[in-house]
Parts: sequence; structure tokens; C-alpha cells
Amino acid sequence: MKDNQIRLFKKSGYSGIAIKYYLEETNIGRIENPDAQIEHTGVCGDTLQFFLKVNGNIIEDIKFQATSCVAGLSACSAVTVIVKGKTLQEAKKLTKEEIVKHLNAVPVIKTHCVILALEGLIKVIEHYEKRKK
Repeated sequence: MKDNQIRLFKKSGYSGIAIKYYLEETNIGRIENPDAQIEHTGVCGDTLQFFLKVNGNIIEDIKFQATSCVAGLSACSAVTVIVKGKTLQEAKKLTKEEIVKHLNAVPVIKTHCVILALEGLIKVIEHYEKRKK
């Protein structure tokens, strides 16, 4: 079954890294006692939650849960992999293009999933910053 899934994902335009993130459920889960947590629903109806743990100004841990497709889950995973260990300021500068480049390929019709993941990241950071003030 897994080989057939991979073949279909590749045929649909997903890269090996996007498929890997999806199949391995990279950084999917919750963080107990997060420093910030948000829920965000995109234009397509997909809903995600981001959980953030910050140490000083560094993103120590970030996880997510989502009701989404392969593109949404792999984009959220990519966001978590990219920003873990970065400062909040560095993470807020992340762009849609950098996420797509990290994933190597996302079907064009699924670009909105990358935007959803990026919006979730920005919202959880903003929530953290508001709580710290």
C-alpha cells in the first residue's frame, strides 16, 4: 500500500521530502504547556493548530495538528523543520517561496496549503509576543 501511495503522490507532483514529511508525520503532535497555541482555518476549510515553545528568543519546539491534505500536512511539517532553533524574528521572515523551495515541489493547485501553514506560524508567534507583553 505504501509504495502505491508514494507512486500516486509523485504522479500528483509531490517531492520526496513532502512525501516523507507526510508519511513520517514530521512534528505532528502537541506540546504540553506550550508558550503559545493557536487554531487557524484557511480559505479551503482546512484547520490547523500550532503549539510553540520558546526559550529566550529561540524557537525551542514547534508542533502542529491539522485536518488537511498531503500538501497541508507537509507544508506545516516543513515550517516546523525550518524554524526550529531560529529566533522569532528569523521565523517571522519566512516566505512562501522558501517553504516551497524546502519542499522541492508542491502541486501549483496546492499553494494555498503553504500559505495556510505560513499564516499559522505567524499567528502563533504573534500570540506568543502578545502574551509576553
